[in-house]
Amino acid sequence: MKSKRKWMFALLPVLALLAAAPAGAQGGAAKVVLPTDRSVLPIPEPQYPHSTVFNARNATPPPRFEVKAPAKAPNVLIVLIDDMGFGQSSAFGGPIHMPTVERLANVGLRYNEFHTTALCSPTRAALLTGRNHHMNNMGSITETATAFPGQTGQRPNSVAPLAEMLRLNGYSTAAFGKSHETAAWEVSPSGPTDRWPTRSGFDKFYGFIGGETNQWAPLLYDGMIQVEPSHDPNYNFMTDMTDQAIAWTRYQKSLTPDKPFFIYFAPGATHAPHHVPKEWIAKYKGKFDQGWDKLREETLARQIKLGVVPAGTKLAPKPEAIKDWAALSADEKKLFARQMEVFAGFGEYTDTEIGRLIQAIKDTGELDNTLVFYIVGDNGASAEGGMNGLFNEYTYFNGVHETVQDILKHYDELGGPATYPHYAAGWAVAGDSPFEWTKQVASSYGGTRNGMVIHWPAAIKAKGELRSQWHHVIDIAPTILEAAGLPEPKSVNGTAQTPIEGVSMVYTFADAKAPSRHATQYFEILGNRAIYHDGWLAGTVHRAAWELKVRRPLEDDIWELYDTRSDFSLANDLAAKNPAKLKEMQDLFTQEAIKYSVLPLDDRLTERFVAALVGRPDLMAGRNSLTVYQGMKGMSENVFINLKNKSHTITAEVEIPKKGANGVLLAQAGRFGGWSLYLKGGKPMYTYNWLGLQRYTVAAKEAVPAGKATIHFDFAYDGGMGKGGVGTIFVNGKKVAAGRIERTQFAVFSADEGADVGADEGTPVTEAYKVPFKFTGKIDKVTIELKETKAADRDEVEQARRVATVKKGLSD
Repeated sequence: MKSKRKWMFALLPVLALLAAAPAGAQGGAAKVVLPTDRSVLPIPEPQYPHSTVFNARNATPPPRFEVKAPAKAPNVLIVLIDDMGFGQSSAFGGPIHMPTVERLANVGLRYNEFHTTALCSPTRAALLTGRNHHMNNMGSITETATAFPGQTGQRPNSVAPLAEMLRLNGYSTAAFGKSHETAAWEVSPSGPTDRWPTRSGFDKFYGFIGGETNQWAPLLYDGMIQVEPSHDPNYNFMTDMTDQAIAWTRYQKSLTPDKPFFIYFAPGATHAPHHVPKEWIAKYKGKFDQGWDKLREETLARQIKLGVVPAGTKLAPKPEAIKDWAALSADEKKLFARQMEVFAGFGEYTDTEIGRLIQAIKDTGELDNTLVFYIVGDNGASAEGGMNGLFNEYTYFNGVHETVQDILKHYDELGGPATYPHYAAGWAVAGDSPFEWTKQVASSYGGTRNGMVIHWPAAIKAKGELRSQWHHVIDIAPTILEAAGLPEPKSVNGTAQTPIEGVSMVYTFADAKAPSRHATQYFEILGNRAIYHDGWLAGTVHRAAWELKVRRPLEDDIWELYDTRSDFSLANDLAAKNPAKLKEMQDLFTQEAIKYSVLPLDDRLTERFVAALVGRPDLMAGRNSLTVYQGMKGMSENVFINLKNKSHTITAEVEIPKKGANGVLLAQAGRFGGWSLYLKGGKPMYTYNWLGLQRYTVAAKEAVPAGKATIHFDFAYDGGMGKGGVGTIFVNGKKVAAGRIERTQFAVFSADEGADVGADEGTPVTEAYKVPFKFTGKIDKVTIELKETKAADRDEVEQARRVATVKKGLSD
C-alpha cells in the first residue's frame, strides 16, 4: 500500500503539467499536412534548422512530418488468375461457374478487349509496373534470361513497381500467392534480395516464388523467411493464402482504418498442377462428356448471349494438331473429360476462395471504396499438357511420354496429392474460345486476350455494363495512380524513372462509348509476335506451345492480318488481300520493337537453358563441389549443384547419439522425382525416385555406430543422358551396401521442391518415411562432389539439345 502511494505522489507533478498544457499539446507536436510534391519518392522530409534552445520546456517542436495518401484515395485489390483463357469463366460465357467474379461484374464493369502478354512473368512484370515486359527485362521467364537488354530477368531500378509508388505515398501494401518476377538465381538467402516482393514495394508477402507450386505441399515464404510446411491432411494453398490475406486486411483496417491498402492477390491456380479437393471435382461430373469441339460452340453461343462477344462472330479455326473429339477412342474421351472436370473444379474453388476475401473486405465496411481489378488469366489457357495431358508434369519435362493408358491408371487420383496433373491441349483451345491459339502464342488473342472486371461502387455509377475499349495490362498501374489522385513519379529512391507506358482506363468508367486511348501495342514471346494499331492486328505464329521446335527461321515467318473491328475472333486473315497494310504493320512492329528493347528477337529453345551460353548468372558456375549444413532447406535447382547425368559423391559427416539416429541427411525434390540419403532404423539408405514411377533403394543391413561417423554415397554413372548407374554406400570408409539404379531424370526434378539438409520438406522422396523425417543426430556438414566423366557427358550444349523445349513450360 505504501509503495502504491509513493508512485501516486510521484505522478502528481506530471499530471499537473498535463492539465496545464494548451489544448492539443498533450500528444506532442501537432500533425500538419504540408504541401507535398509527390513526383519525387520518397517524399523529402522538410529540413528544419538545429535548435539553439537549451531546455525543451522553452522550445516549440516543428510540425511532425507524415506521409499520407490523398484524401478518399481508394483501397486497391488486384486479383490475377493464372492460366485461364477468355472462354473459361462463366463471367465471360465459359463453362466454369465462378460466382465471385460474376457478382462483381453484375454490379461493376466487364472488359472484353483487355490484353496480356501471352506468358506468366512478362504479364506480371508489366502489370506491376505499367511498363512493357521487355522494359522490365522480362522478355521471357527468368529461367531463360539472357545477357541482352530486355531479357536479363532483372527489373531495372528505373522501372519502380507500382507497389513501391503506393507505399511511398502512404499505402499499406501486401502480396499473396505467386511471385514469378524474381530472378531464379537470386532466390536464396544469399540474394541479392532487391527484386524479392518485400523489396519491391510490398510490406507483406506470403506465397511462393517461381512459376508453379504443389497446392497440397507448397514451398512458401513469409517475407523472406521460408514457412514451415503444414502437415494438415486437408491443407490446400488456395485456402491458406486466402486466410493470410483476410488476416492481414483485418489487422490493417483495425489498426490504421484511415490508411488505404493495396493488395495483389495472385493464386497459383489455375496453373498446373491442377490440385483441388474432390468435392469440387464432383460438381462437374459428366459436364464435359460432349468434348472440346462442342464446348467451343456452346461457349461462343453463351458469349454472344451475354454480350461479351458480338453477334455474328464465328469460331476461329481449330489448330490442325488438335484432334476432332469424334475421332477419339472411348478411353481418350473418358480420360480427357475427367481432366476438364478437375480443372473446372479448380477454377470454381479458386473463385470461391476469392469470394471469402471480398466478403472480408466488405465486413470491414471498405468494399465500396475498394477499386477491384479481377483479371481472369495472365495469358491464354495453357496447352503445355500436350495432346494427352499428364499425370505427372515432370514426365514431360524429362522427355518421358505418358500414354492415355498410363494416365488412366490414376483416373480417380487426378487432382489429389498423389498426382501433379495437367489437361490435354484440346481443352486449352476450347478454353480460349472463340480464338484459335493458346498461352505462349503472343500473335493471337487466344494467347493474349483475357476477361477483366472492375468494381468500385464509390466512383463507378454504371452497374453491370460492358466496356469494349482496347486495353493492355500496362494500363492498370496508371489507372490506379489516377484513381488515387497520385502523379506518376519522376524519381523513385534516387533513380530517374522510365515513363509509364500504359494509359489510364479511368476515362472508360463513365463512358461506354469513349474512343479507346491505347492505340498501339506490340506483343512478343520467344519469336511469336504481333502488333496492334487502331483496330488492326498483324502477327505471326512462330511456334505453338506443344511444338518442340520453331516452324521456320525468324526471317521467313508467315504473317497474318486482321481487322479486329469487324472480326472479333480473328477468323478472317486479310494478309493476301491487303499486303500494303500488312507491310505498314510489320514496319510499325519493328519501330516499336526497337523503342521497347525487344530486339534482337531470341527464339532459341535449347541454349537458353544453359546459363553460360546466354550470359545468365549461375551460382554453381565453374564449381565441382558444394558443402551444405544442417538446416539449409528449400534450395531450388537454380541455386543447387546439378548432379544430373554425372558421376558424383555425397559425403555426410555426422554425430550419432548413443541411442542411434534416424532421418534425412540430404534430399532433393520429392514425390514426383528426386533422391534422398537417409538413416532408417539407424541404417544408411539411399533412394532414387524416378518420376514417381519407379524407386530404387540401396540399403545397408547394419546401423551406423554411435559417435562421429562419415557416411559416403558414391554414384558411378553409366554415361549419356537420363541413364543409370551403380550406387554404393560407405560408413567410415567401409563399404556397407551397393545397388543398381536403372534410370535417372536428365532434365529437372521439380519447379518448387528444393534440396534440404537434415530433413525432407514438402513431399517425400520415398514413402518409406513421413515428411519431414528430421535427422535426430547432428550433421556437421554434407559435401557433394562431381566426378570427372567422359567429355560428352560434361557437354552442357549437348545436354541442352536433349532437354530442348521440354523445360519451357516448367516455369511459365
